Amino acid sequence: MTRPPLLAIASLVPVIDIQDMPPSGPLLGLDPGTKTIGVAACDHDRVLASAVETIRRQKFGVDAARLFELFDERGCVGVVIGLPLNMDGSEGPRAQSARAFAANIDNARAIPITLWDERLSTAAVERSLIATDTSRARRAEIVDAMAAAYILQGAIDRMRSASS
Repeated sequence: MTRPPLLAIASLVPVIDIQDMPPSGPLLGLDPGTKTIGVAACDHDRVLASAVETIRRQKFGVDAARLFELFDERGCVGVVIGLPLNMDGSEGPRAQSARAFAANIDNARAIPITLWDERLSTAAVERSLIATDTSRARRAEIVDAMAAAYILQGAIDRMRSASS
């Protein structure tokens, strides 16, 4: 049996609009990269997103087990995954990879997933860490989790402003 191409598989993931996320409860924010996955979570009232940890990528099953452990520990009700669009808004290979990651998460467990534009999130976090004189070694340790928090904070801020 032949499988459809990755792009076709990735486009089938049931990504929901940010406004269709469950109305309350913590969310997990993810910044999936090629070597790491930055993880963040927000509080039940969705006021503040905080960096949780950076997962060194292994096989998807190992990564997913850790993600679902964090999801369950925090009582999360949905996942926000950073979508690295190009500056012109188009999708390149990194965005396709994020969509494939979302599809794999959905295949592992049916949970609400939304993708959030993450353009320049890592750059913004890097600038703030440099401004606070964080060492290069420390920045390398925390930048991915902080980028996930930046992504998640943008999503929850949008959700709050749309409901006001």
